[in-house]
Amino acid sequence: MSVIVDTSVWSLALRRQTPPASSPIVTTLRDLIVNDQVALLGAIRQEILSGIRSSEQFTRLRSYLRSFPDLTLSSDDYELAADFFNTCRSRGIQGSNTDFLICAVAHRRSFSILTTDHDLQNFQTCIPIVLLSI
Repeated sequence: MSVIVDTSVWSLALRRQTPPASSPIVTTLRDLIVNDQVALLGAIRQEILSGIRSSEQFTRLRSYLRSFPDLTLSSDDYELAADFFNTCRSRGIQGSNTDFLICAVAHRRSFSILTTDHDLQNFQTCIPIVLLSI
């Protein structure tokens, strides 16, 4: 089973000066990497690399992330993301375009999502996504 790892998890594990090595979510990410279960979207790659002040850290993270190929997306993914956005919005739940794209891709491929973003928990009340529980 593949798992889309959200930016919040990558950031916790990679961008912090001292990542919490004993964190259950970081341990889960490590296990997913070892078992070749990580799925990455280009939009998540962009979010991870955006805002890095040090060119050395940017280069190091970019090099590390190149080990994970981007999933190939289709028009169906983007259309479903828009549908999910509209569904949640009609029920008063807001989210980003990237979050809904993650949800659409995960749903269409029967992937889980690993995140620390509580917005995705709210989405579950409206759209059929599976969050990996820790």
